Amino acid sequence: MKNREILAIAMRQSAIDSGCSPEDFACAEHKVVPSVKRAQARKYLELPFLCDFTSYGSNVVASACAELAPIARAYLGRVSAAHCFDAPNLHILAEMLRPKGMDVSIMAEYFLPDPDALKPLPCGLELRVLEQEQFSGLYLPQWGNALCEKRRDLDVLAVGAYECGTLVGLAGCSADCEEMWQIGIDVLPAYRRRGIASALTSRLAWEILQRGKVPFYCAAWCNLASVRNAIRSGFRPAWVQMTVRPIDEIAACHGTNGL
Repeated sequence: MKNREILAIAMRQSAIDSGCSPEDFACAEHKVVPSVKRAQARKYLELPFLCDFTSYGSNVVASACAELAPIARAYLGRVSAAHCFDAPNLHILAEMLRPKGMDVSIMAEYFLPDPDALKPLPCGLELRVLEQEQFSGLYLPQWGNALCEKRRDLDVLAVGAYECGTLVGLAGCSADCEEMWQIGIDVLPAYRRRGIASALTSRLAWEILQRGKVPFYCAAWCNLASVRNAIRSGFRPAWVQMTVRPIDEIAACHGTNGL
């Protein structure tokens, strides 16, 4: 699978998620489209969106409910794609949203594999490819990023790192949509900074591609360790996404006042 094909698959999926066409992400101008619920969307998304902003770099596509679409349109009318997700612009967006009881919530960067950069990386430990039945007993707190207890049925493949038969690192992937599987990674604290995360991530990405699916990797912008792991593992930045949620929901999730 080539870079162009991988990117096209990701854009098709983002178009399903956002309720637009893939070509909308390559326009020079921003787009605001109605958010709709689609069965083929990524399983963990809460659709329809109240308001969601997605950019592949050329522009920004806002997928919004009728109430927030005018705010999205007004905000995008004053920012470029390069600065849509930056402070102080985000403070301006927050001020526009708060009278509606909303605020900016999840902000993340998504990575796609570069087949020319993806290669097996050594870590000095035994790596084992695990199918569903082999990791069914690993739904434990220390593997909470690699595997998702709430969506066990979507976890389809994993790679574990073992030292003397003991699992010390785990990368897992969930079949979040038809063509793309998302990678999550955990390494026990005592074993970090030894190249285990990148060895697991690159191996799992290779295994996913061999199965005809596209691996993707998500990281919060401030999680530098995760971003560095993505890049070391052969992934490259592909798109960014920002979602709006009710202030009371944000406070409940994060134990803050949502500000």
